[in-house]
Amino acid sequence: MRRPTLADVAAVAGVSAKSVSNVLLERPGVSAATRERVHQAVAEVGYVVNQAGRGLVSGRTGRVAVVVPMLYQPYFAEMAERAILALEAHGLSTTLLIAADAEAERAAVLGTSTPDVDGVIICPHEFVGPMIEGVELTRPVVQLGGAAVDRLDCVVMGEREGAYLAARHLLESGRRRIALVWNSPDGELPSGDRYDGYRQAIGEFGVELDPSLYASGSDWDRRTSGYEAMVALLRSGVRFDAALCVNDAIAVGALRALRSHGRRVPDDVAVTGFDATDEGEFTVPSLTSVSPRKPEMVEHAVSMLVERIGGLQGPGRHVRTGADLVVRDSTASV
Repeated sequence: MRRPTLADVAAVAGVSAKSVSNVLLERPGVSAATRERVHQAVAEVGYVVNQAGRGLVSGRTGRVAVVVPMLYQPYFAEMAERAILALEAHGLSTTLLIAADAEAERAAVLGTSTPDVDGVIICPHEFVGPMIEGVELTRPVVQLGGAAVDRLDCVVMGEREGAYLAARHLLESGRRRIALVWNSPDGELPSGDRYDGYRQAIGEFGVELDPSLYASGSDWDRRTSGYEAMVALLRSGVRFDAALCVNDAIAVGALRALRSHGRRVPDDVAVTGFDATDEGEFTVPSLTSVSPRKPEMVEHAVSMLVERIGGLQGPGRHVRTGADLVVRDSTASV
């Protein structure tokens, strides 16, 4: 059976083959009515776009790189999956790249490790703006999460708002000695938006900040920044009745440490996480966490990238999403 051709689509749509080509290549200058007729004709005759040929004509590959620092962290795995599915809905295939350090992230953004893609969505871990200063980018890049970079389109999560909600929730439940469990490879004091949100809530309740309540590990994971940091805090003898963990993975490790040392959650210590990953629903007790509105973040990132691939020019755009507190058993009133 003969495969439908561009000419078949043009005949059914009542337009020229050139107009059909312009619609399928997403070129400007075609009316909405014509685009609709062409797409209806494509569906009617069963025409399938030749992606290889389309790439030769348009200079595009129809492929986007989704870059994450790791997949063992539930947050990054979930964001990668959401981005891949959202791009697929726009007819774009993906290359999933794990960039485990700053240099690998830079290479992904600059294209040395992702040469055959039309654009990049990166969930950063160590990547920051100065890493690409003075370097020309050859294709669109959208940053999903992390601190905003002036020259890039960025989706910034509500980190300060979320940490503030979590800390205020703990304070409103009567907790006053709230440990901050976070990541610090070099043992530095806390900083950044999540710390600022914690500090704001503490201050509003007239509670004095106590650095002895800060516990940290070397990464955002269950063992070093969760379990081991919490064990160290418990062994220090410092009194605390709550723990605000800067992500869910850290909170999972902290829960295990508390349980193994005879501390009851939430009776003795209330615990909150951040990211609202699926894992938190199945911990014992289930984990109160901050939702950074991941579906909304991905929707914005994919939309901005598709617009850039389509030819949109201009300075970097920054979209900030909000945050919501998902209250579960780990902070139940006792």
